[in-house]
Amino acid sequence: MSGESPGRPPGLTPGDEADELYDHAPCGYLTTDADGRILRANATLARWLGRTTDELSSMTFVELLTPGGRIYHETHFAPSLRMHGEVREIAVELRRSDTDRLPVLVNATLDRHGDGSVRAVRIAVFDATERRSYERELLLAKERAEASEARAQTLARTLQETLIPPIPPHVPGLDVAAAYRPAGDGTEVGGDFYDVFSLAEDDWMVVLGDVRGKGPEAAVVTALVRYTVRALAVATRRPCLLLEQVNQTLLQHSSDRFCTAVLVRLRRREDGWRAEIGVAGHPAPLLLRVDDRARQLDLLGPLLGVLDDATWTDREIFLGAGDTLVLFTDGVTEATGPLGFFGDDRLLRVADAAASSRPRQVVDDVLGEVLDFQQGDARDDIALLALGVPTH
Repeated sequence: MSGESPGRPPGLTPGDEADELYDHAPCGYLTTDADGRILRANATLARWLGRTTDELSSMTFVELLTPGGRIYHETHFAPSLRMHGEVREIAVELRRSDTDRLPVLVNATLDRHGDGSVRAVRIAVFDATERRSYERELLLAKERAEASEARAQTLARTLQETLIPPIPPHVPGLDVAAAYRPAGDGTEVGGDFYDVFSLAEDDWMVVLGDVRGKGPEAAVVTALVRYTVRALAVATRRPCLLLEQVNQTLLQHSSDRFCTAVLVRLRRREDGWRAEIGVAGHPAPLLLRVDDRARQLDLLGPLLGVLDDATWTDREIFLGAGDTLVLFTDGVTEATGPLGFFGDDRLLRVADAAASSRPRQVVDDVLGEVLDFQQGDARDDIALLALGVPTH
């Protein structure tokens, strides 16, 4: 018992124990000279590579590397080792005797003589097979997530395009301009929508609305409202009565999302257009007349999809040559920036300055001012629709 440390297997001297630990360590060990020739390698590394320790002792460390690893050794590994005296967690692949490759992580240190010359290079090798598999799984998961996100973005754009016409239709005798700017990066389907469609010759229906929330469920309700308006307007053309029917449709739907909307029926007259307007919980349109300041119409009405016994009233106005009616969602007035809310007063000032312009310019000016106010980052969806009577 004397001379043996507690826990040492019987019959092992300290030297034997050190050799046992070296040869059967849970990682690979090898020692090379300054030129990379292997002076000693442990049994663990030999087993991993399908070789004997004698075979390894007749090779250089570089010979164990794949072609790509050899290039990396010459351009990064060796220079960094000489400069810093050590390298850590270098990922390379070692060639096995059966031509397979073993992914490993390598740590190395320089052992120098007193005069600074290299005595030996001591290298520890760690099997990275499981780590490589894990990294590949992470990469595949990342690629799948990116592909899924790309599909979701494509779906969002496609779905949004069905709710927001890419360009408004041509209406004889009326200048129509529209703009839609989704919130953020536009990857999530919003609830803003608009539509312009014909009921008969010189008889048109315009709807602009906003369903609460975002995402697929909001898109379903948005599509429901948009196409319900189209279907019911064939028989029910007064905006107030049409809003009542849309309200009942929403109340019968399984979703609890409500909607705001403004409906405008336009009928052409010899000297302009007669507009019947109904508002359901939505910002009332702006009226821009050539001989007056811009103002917001005095129109109110309850939300759609909330009250069973809600009723609405219409307001009728006449649009003459040079007049413009501007419909917008709350993404305009409730836009927030460093100065607070964009607000109704700022919108009226912008619209008033553009009152003599064509509807396209009015829409562009308002959208530009709202985006500038938010420093280019829309916090909410923005929908704008301007209906103007040409002066000639």
